Amino acid sequence: MDSFGNSKNLSDTHIQAKSPYLDFDPAYLPKTSQPEFIFPEGASKQRGRFELAFSQIGGSCMLGAAIGGAEGFYKGLRNTTLEGQTGKLRRTQLLNHIMKHGSATASTLGTIAVMYSSFGVLLQTTRGTDDDFNTLTAATATGMLFRSTGGLKKCGLGGVVGLGIASLYVLWNKRDSLSDFGSQYNPARRISD
Repeated sequence: MDSFGNSKNLSDTHIQAKSPYLDFDPAYLPKTSQPEFIFPEGASKQRGRFELAFSQIGGSCMLGAAIGGAEGFYKGLRNTTLEGQTGKLRRTQLLNHIMKHGSATASTLGTIAVMYSSFGVLLQTTRGTDDDFNTLTAATATGMLFRSTGGLKKCGLGGVVGLGIASLYVLWNKRDSLSDFGSQYNPARRISD
């Protein structure tokens, strides 16, 4: 007998580990081979544009803060060295440069990500599909809207830059299918056959 009054059977040494957090035996849970994520019945098991928008916006802000902080550190180091500052004054000036440039770049990239995600979700909702056309259109519209305050010429240039970046992204994602396409329709191979 143990301290709880239960008899111990030494022949049955099957001891299960209990969860220290919920104080239950995990052996009571059914063993399934299915993923442990909750999806509504009939829903696709892939994130849509709206769910991805949050990580894109947050990632863009963090990337902008890192790039801007590095730029601020470089400029702050250069300026404080040229001015001959030392000690606490130099440290304060470096921090000011890092924070100023980091926050400005994070804000800019975050704004671009919000615009791109909004256009992407809007296109997916209206067209009912999420494809490369949505990506190219959302990026072009984002570039145009972001540069729209500079006039028609800069607006068009922003759209071209957005389209170019999105085109590179789409080509990078389709590189496997493009390599298969190139091997099927290779004119040099067709002549030798």
